[in-house]
Amino acid sequence: MNNGHFKTFDGSEIFYRKWNFRPNQKSIIIIHRGHEHSERLNDIATSEQFSGYNIFAFDLRGHGHTKTQTSSVFMDYVRDLDYFSKFLKSEYEVKISDIFVIANSIGGVVSAAWVHDFAPQIAGMALLAPAFRINLIVPLANEMITLGTKLKKGLIIKSYVKSKMLTHDPEQQKAYDTDSLITRSIDAELLIDLAKAGKRLVDDAEAIDTPTLILSAEKDAVVFNKDQKMFHDKLDTDLKKLEVLPDFFHGILFETGKELVYNKIKDFAEQCFAKTPKQISLAQDTFSVKEYKDLENNVGNNLNFKFQKWSLSRIGKISNGMAIGLKHGFDSGASLDYVYHNQPAGKLGFGKMMDKNYLEAIGWTGIRIRKQHLIQLIEQKIESLKKEGRTVKILDIAGGTGNYLFDIKAKYPDAEIVINEFVKANIEIGEKVIKEKKFSNIRFTNYDCFDPETYRKIDFQPNITIISGILELFGDNEMASQAIKGVTGISEENASVIYTGQPWHPQLKMIAYVLNNHQNKDWIMRRRSQKELDRVMAFNQVSKENMLIDDFGIFTVSSGKINSEK
Repeated sequence: MNNGHFKTFDGSEIFYRKWNFRPNQKSIIIIHRGHEHSERLNDIATSEQFSGYNIFAFDLRGHGHTKTQTSSVFMDYVRDLDYFSKFLKSEYEVKISDIFVIANSIGGVVSAAWVHDFAPQIAGMALLAPAFRINLIVPLANEMITLGTKLKKGLIIKSYVKSKMLTHDPEQQKAYDTDSLITRSIDAELLIDLAKAGKRLVDDAEAIDTPTLILSAEKDAVVFNKDQKMFHDKLDTDLKKLEVLPDFFHGILFETGKELVYNKIKDFAEQCFAKTPKQISLAQDTFSVKEYKDLENNVGNNLNFKFQKWSLSRIGKISNGMAIGLKHGFDSGASLDYVYHNQPAGKLGFGKMMDKNYLEAIGWTGIRIRKQHLIQLIEQKIESLKKEGRTVKILDIAGGTGNYLFDIKAKYPDAEIVINEFVKANIEIGEKVIKEKKFSNIRFTNYDCFDPETYRKIDFQPNITIISGILELFGDNEMASQAIKGVTGISEENASVIYTGQPWHPQLKMIAYVLNNHQNKDWIMRRRSQKELDRVMAFNQVSKENMLIDDFGIFTVSSGKINSEK
């Protein structure tokens, strides 16, 4: 066993271990359960069953030898796992397709979120008693903890879980009780965020096609097995298995029958590594097509939504943001521009309060984070081009009013920028900004981004192309493919594409049944899972390199290379 540290997404150092490493072997990442640390995984890592695999594990934030403090944001643990996979590729040349994940309890939720939100093309995963829903025992405990986090920032609570609830094995119980690195503390905000993530993942498991083994503990007093079955049944893969382990407690890797567990995991991992990868295509996710058709057919359009729509039509105009949405469409460039500025305004005092609530909606909050992520990835690509001595040439295929591109132009005045936009009113707004700021080498074009001829007409060879917000509005993958193909056809060699996605949204029904789009119709969207979006990009020779996501799991921003090696 060897150990070291890797730097994660926020620059923090995370402690990790490795066992059995040999180049070109298949690899297994093991994620420990909450309260524990990676050294306790030594038995499985050194077992005969896994002697032919590279084994990697890391101590989660606030655990074991990782000095980085616990985060209250669940998504940070998912980001850490994603960065660990990138570290393994750069440091040990471990390909993502050669990775299988074993994860217990909270680690199982982290792994499930990784494959759902980031869509890495790993071979498969084994989730051991995944904590999609924790049994807090006390009635209304979740509500009380939520209230506690409002009253006291940084609230820490003690775990009720004892070693006798984890394993029947007396030696393992003693090892747990005497281990000074095990923490009994729980970040209350993290516990609430974990519960939200668990529900989201169970509800939306159809977006996951990763081969998955779920081992449930029959006598688990820590988490609910029902949610594990619901998750399993929804998974979009023909290689999946759910098995309830008789008489097992929650700490499956430390139970008296752990050798049996090792065998089950190894057998499933071998099936995953032998499985032929899916062909890349433009196929749509069946579940999201059904979801879209249900929205078209008004399924679930209840009295609450109807009352909201009626209220919006009657008093919405006293909120400036709602007034813009009603006039131009809530998906319009003008509406997006207002959301980016985030300055509440309205009539009669009450209008300003309404506008504030409107701008603070989870979707619009996510949109502003998406803008920050867009700028972050664009600037990374610009800096890389500058280091290579190349002229920065940016194309946005549906850039609205220009907005964040003006921020980029102000910071990088030598960059050449072309903003294509279909709506002339948006172009007029953007051209006023260009004139006021006296920008040069930046221009608008007025073409349909889904028309293949557009890219010839633009007369530009970009090395950074931005596809932001537009694919979320049009669910047809053939249309999306035409736009991407147009981009790849005119781009310089070694060019990049930065693209956004909306793999999940908690308010799809409200948006469809209450808000109007730029065509003054119901704003109905067919969301693409991240795996579907990445697949459409890969179909057009764009290979994803990096991805950022908000803490809610709503909006993603990815960067990919055109014609890069896969």
